[in-house]
Amino acid sequence: MTDLATRTEPALRRAAPALLGYAAVRALGLITLVLWSAARDKSAYTLLTARWDALWYTRVAELGYGYEVRLPNGDVHSNLAFFPLLPWLERLLSWVTPLSYADAGFVVSLLASLLAAWGVFAVTDHVYGRRAGVCAVLLWAVLPVGIVQSMAYSESLFTALAAWSLYALLTGRWLTAGLLASLAGLTRPVGLAVVAAVWAAGIAAFLRDRRDRAPSGPERIAPGGATRAGATGMALAPLGAAAYVLWVGHRTGRGPLGYLDVQAGWRNGFDGGYAFARFVADKFTSFPSALAGVGLIVGVGLVVWLYVTCVRQGQPLPLLVYAGVVTALALCASSYFGSKPRLLMPAFPLLLPLALALARARTRRSAGVIAVIATASALYGAFWLNGSGPP
Repeated sequence: MTDLATRTEPALRRAAPALLGYAAVRALGLITLVLWSAARDKSAYTLLTARWDALWYTRVAELGYGYEVRLPNGDVHSNLAFFPLLPWLERLLSWVTPLSYADAGFVVSLLASLLAAWGVFAVTDHVYGRRAGVCAVLLWAVLPVGIVQSMAYSESLFTALAAWSLYALLTGRWLTAGLLASLAGLTRPVGLAVVAAVWAAGIAAFLRDRRDRAPSGPERIAPGGATRAGATGMALAPLGAAAYVLWVGHRTGRGPLGYLDVQAGWRNGFDGGYAFARFVADKFTSFPSALAGVGLIVGVGLVVWLYVTCVRQGQPLPLLVYAGVVTALALCASSYFGSKPRLLMPAFPLLLPLALALARARTRRSAGVIAVIATASALYGAFWLNGSGPP
């Protein structure tokens, strides 16, 4: 019935309640940030467009690749660590409009966040229905680090591409899924998660096709149309990430693993979570910091519990693979521990169990819960961005 409603009702009109709710939550966050920043004599717009990663993306858009910073301890921070799709869009928008590169990044982020919200709704609506879709979008909007969705960062752009690629997989649009996965691979290193989802879905489709056609003879075992389309999507999916990683290797003269060397200059890598575990353990060396350690353990436990719940509720394979890879890459990275909530933000399938619970509650109760969390998120976002912010 969900598919039938989706076909007969214009998609944008169907998603309108989710998008309006999302816009209201983000507006609340931005207004709170403006007021909080003004009280501290800071520019909210500068915080959104000209700090941390936003500056690196702007430099890539303006100057291209090759900029690096050498730190006193010997580390080399190269802008080759930043994937090119967002800077390309900043440069394009700045070229066709009077906007600066920073302004263009802000506009791209705002538009991408709406497309991401729509994609989250489309995926959830397809799997669990419209009411759950609205709740999923609102939950994604009120994440504690939701303010990042309005920054000139690549999270919103990546989530939009990932969500629509997953929706294309769920609806059998293999070519679209592969193309969007390739673009996601040009946006962030975690584009690997979208590629993995496309490959998992393609392999599953091949096995289903083979099972359905066996065992009446060789001609029955030949791949069907869906399997051939799946193979095309699988071939397209990794092209974006592979092209950039190979280009970086050529640029640095270090071969296919050159991008890993660039990340090592930022002290970033994948160690299975060892460094993060040590970081948490170090919090228990004194009483005040031990509370933070307990909070981190509870947070990781919540993420793991949500993923297990997703599995038990029978989420489609592409969603489970995607969320699993995003979560593993976020939790098992060896540096920038304060970034982990931000890195987990694209893993929206983890929110679907909570969205289902809200969808089953009375409307007044669900609205009250969202309103309280949205207010807390707006206050925390303003406090966070005026303080340490996302590294």
